[in-house]
Amino acid sequence: MANLQPNERVAALLQKAESALAGQFARVEEVCLVNSQKVLAAFLDERVAYSDFAETNGYGFFDEARDKIERVFARVLGAEDALVRPQILSGTNAIYLSLSGLLHPGDTLVAISGTPYDPLQEIVGIRGESQLALNRNGVSYEEIDLVDSDFDYSAIEARIKRGGVKMVEIQRSCGYSPRRGLSIAQIEKATKLVKSIDPSVIVFCDNCYGELVEEKEPCDVGVDLVAGSLMHNLGGGVASSGGYIAGREDLIAEVADRMTSPGMGKYLGANYNQNLKFLKGIFLAPRTVANAVKTAILASYLAEQLGYTDVCPASCDRRSDIVQTFNLKDADELILFCQTLQSVSPIDSQYASVPCEMPGYPHEEIMSAGTFSQGSTIELTADAPVVAPYKVFLQGSLTYEYGKLALGAAFSKLTEK
Repeated sequence: MANLQPNERVAALLQKAESALAGQFARVEEVCLVNSQKVLAAFLDERVAYSDFAETNGYGFFDEARDKIERVFARVLGAEDALVRPQILSGTNAIYLSLSGLLHPGDTLVAISGTPYDPLQEIVGIRGESQLALNRNGVSYEEIDLVDSDFDYSAIEARIKRGGVKMVEIQRSCGYSPRRGLSIAQIEKATKLVKSIDPSVIVFCDNCYGELVEEKEPCDVGVDLVAGSLMHNLGGGVASSGGYIAGREDLIAEVADRMTSPGMGKYLGANYNQNLKFLKGIFLAPRTVANAVKTAILASYLAEQLGYTDVCPASCDRRSDIVQTFNLKDADELILFCQTLQSVSPIDSQYASVPCEMPGYPHEEIMSAGTFSQGSTIELTADAPVVAPYKVFLQGSLTYEYGKLALGAAFSKLTEK
């Protein structure tokens, strides 16, 4: 029988954690209730029925169930319209469809949250050799760095006033950068600033890992378009494929033409028996996200108590995404932590995580992901580039209890090293 008991040192910390983190956990539960009410209201307002689970195939024309699902997601995300499709393969795919559908030769895209995560760097063309990169097809690209994990509002104001910007891009989560996720309050302030100068500028937000962590979503505070993966928060650990794009109705229509073909737009695309998973996933998502956030808070507490550095967010911080990071001491510790998480994962525990090349990333990566759906980061996963400062990126957990067991095992291994 597998040994899931933490050692004496980590067991003592876990026992203290429940009382030390009671205030933070209570806040997570408050957010979960607000978002559960939002999701349930969307189901009731759209009159979701058992018949909406029926399989469709072929072209998918006039699929009222698919359209209803997209209205549910739009309501939850504070948007006018949405695309929720199995044909959207990942969060990166959702972002590429959004940018390539709305940006054309001569347009300018400005990333106002600094250099984006590695695969998006290839999309815009600042890394890689793809001939489909935006800057190789007439789209200009600029960046404005963050300052102390917040927007550089003065630089944003100056750039928008100079004119010629078609879209600003915000990455809500940290990617592989050493910063916190951006809060809804920060996103609202930046969006209002941009719109006050030039209302025609499209504000786009990469919403991955941030959905339902706070009581509002980016579209609730003026963002024009958001995109993400159903393998993250909104899939609730139930959806086994797919992604979403949500926002202004006119922008969704343009992106839909990119996804299918001009003139077909949203009308084309069967959901291939995914309706039940999409609906059940978003229904469970508020609770699943709460579990992931509580697991991240526990991880930050353990890392702090054991003396690890650059714990971000800190255990006392309010959260804007499900990602938790901290620095391990060297490559061996990083590999050990990820391998231990893999060894106590419900799926593929018999395999060892090892560093290897990963498409879209410039360094060797190590990933532990013993998940029911391949690549599902709302399930407990850890990944990292195997380079100094050996920062691990931890996210997910379908339940807090499973997260607690896995973290107990992983931190016990580190203390025994």
